[in-house]
Amino acid sequence: MGESSVKTLETRTEVSSPHVTESETRPGDQRALLSRLRTPRRPRIWFEILLIGVSYWTYSLIRNSVPEQKADALANADWLWNLEHTLGIAVEQSVNHAVNAVTWLVVGMNYYYATLHFVVTIGVLVWIYRFHPGRYAATRMVLFATTGVALVGYYFFPLAPPRLMNGGHFVDTVLVHHTWGSMASGNLKHMSNQYAAMPSMHIGWSLWCGLTIFAVASAPWARILGLLYPVATLVVIVATANHFWLDAAGGMICLAFGYTVSRSWYGSLPHHLPRHPETADPHPATAALLNRFRKV
Repeated sequence: MGESSVKTLETRTEVSSPHVTESETRPGDQRALLSRLRTPRRPRIWFEILLIGVSYWTYSLIRNSVPEQKADALANADWLWNLEHTLGIAVEQSVNHAVNAVTWLVVGMNYYYATLHFVVTIGVLVWIYRFHPGRYAATRMVLFATTGVALVGYYFFPLAPPRLMNGGHFVDTVLVHHTWGSMASGNLKHMSNQYAAMPSMHIGWSLWCGLTIFAVASAPWARILGLLYPVATLVVIVATANHFWLDAAGGMICLAFGYTVSRSWYGSLPHHLPRHPETADPHPATAALLNRFRKV
């Protein structure tokens, strides 16, 4: 009787203590890793410089390696120009000729087009990195996703800018006024794909800058300047005959995609995240990269 009871207890003990397999714990580990990846951390300056440099080089390489389909690009430009006429917004030519008549204004716009596109964008990145490190990664993701999806437009919808249209009667302000104002004009035209006008990343990037400044800056004057910057950029890209109005709309759509990607990953828009990161630990991807270099 006693022996039977002991065996029963032993059997019960074995049944009540099931063995936990590795596969049963794996989902929890994956969720923990995903949570760590999504947690904002203080950015590392060396990693950011490397990432931005490599990313822009890759973007430029892909953008400029897309076949310059001249016939398709010109046909698409004619189609888009006719569409704008149908919509009643085809005023680019009037703006282009009016600004071209004022030499100091159009020369200033040429240099604006060539420089601020990069200077302001980098400046905003540095500002967010320095004073809002908890929001930096999400803000950078918006910019990267916006730029990445623009490559889809360049590949599937080659588009000639207004200044290259056949019979469009637009003025290429860079060539006429002999200013350095466009990578797709003059001696620099062979370094850039001239038929990548849709979408306009001048609008995509400038609107990203403006919305970031407006959402994060505390000074009213800075917020106003933030909103004026993409407006001024829109006038410049049209006045210099580098883009149609609808190219700007394409840039806005790309930016909306960028914000959607960032919000989906971090669960919130960048400006709603904490100003300073809650953890100072290195990002898992950064840690893995460092460990690989140490082993080498």
